[in-house]
Amino acid sequence: MFDAVKVKDQCIEWIRKFFEENGKGCNAVVGISGGKDSSVTAALCAEALGKDRVIGVLMPCGKQEDIDMAYMLVNHLGIKHYEINIKNAVDGILEEMKELEISRQSRTNLPARIRMATVYAVSQSVNGRVANTCNLSEDWVGYSTKYGDAAGDFSPLCNLTVTEVKKIGAVLGLPDALTQKTPIDGLSGKTDEENLGFTYAELDQYIRTGKIEDQEKKNRIDQLHQKNLFKLQLMPGFPYSAE
Repeated sequence: MFDAVKVKDQCIEWIRKFFEENGKGCNAVVGISGGKDSSVTAALCAEALGKDRVIGVLMPCGKQEDIDMAYMLVNHLGIKHYEINIKNAVDGILEEMKELEISRQSRTNLPARIRMATVYAVSQSVNGRVANTCNLSEDWVGYSTKYGDAAGDFSPLCNLTVTEVKKIGAVLGLPDALTQKTPIDGLSGKTDEENLGFTYAELDQYIRTGKIEDQEKKNRIDQLHQKNLFKLQLMPGFPYSAE
C-alpha cells in the first residue's frame, strides 16, 4: 500500500523545511556514487530546492569502472558537480600506517570515511549541508560505515526501505539504469545481497511485516540488526554531574 507519489511529496516538503530551519539559502551537497540512494537523494533535493542549490561530489578511488553512472545522474538532473579522486589520500594514510598490521575492515572502511571528509570539505566551501544517503534496509543490518556514508546533516531516506526508494526513484523520473542498478561492494566483486546472504526484497518484507519464510535468514537478519544497533545510536557519554 506504499504511495510513492505521496511519500515523495512529503519528503520534498520535509527537505524544504529542514533548510528553512537549518540553513536558509544553503546548498545540498550529495556524495554521488551512481547508485539508487545517492540518485534518489539528489533528485529529491533538486525538486525541493531547485537544481541550482544541489551540488554533487563524485569520489572515485583511482579508476571507478561505473563512474559513467554517476555522470549519468548529474547530467540528468543538470546539477553542478565536482570529481575528486581520493586515491592519493587513501594511499597516503595506509602508507603512514605501514608499521601496523592493517585489518581488512580498516582497508574497507577507510575510503568511505575519506569520502565523507571530502564531502564535508566541499560543503563547508560552498555554504552547504551534507545529505546522508543511507536507507532503512541497509541501516537495519549495518550495511554502512560509521562516520563514513552513515554521516550527514539530514537524511531523506533513513526511514525508507530499498523497495520504497526504488519506487520513489521511478516517480521522480530517474532512469532505470540508476534506480535498478545491482549494488556491489566494490571490493570482492560480489553484490550486496550475496554478501548479506538474503535479498533486499526479503529484508524489506521482514522489516515492514515481520514475515519471512526462511528461519535461517531471519536469524541472520536479527543478528546483524542487533550487532549493528550501535551505529544508529548516539555516542554514549559519561553522565557526570557537578552537583
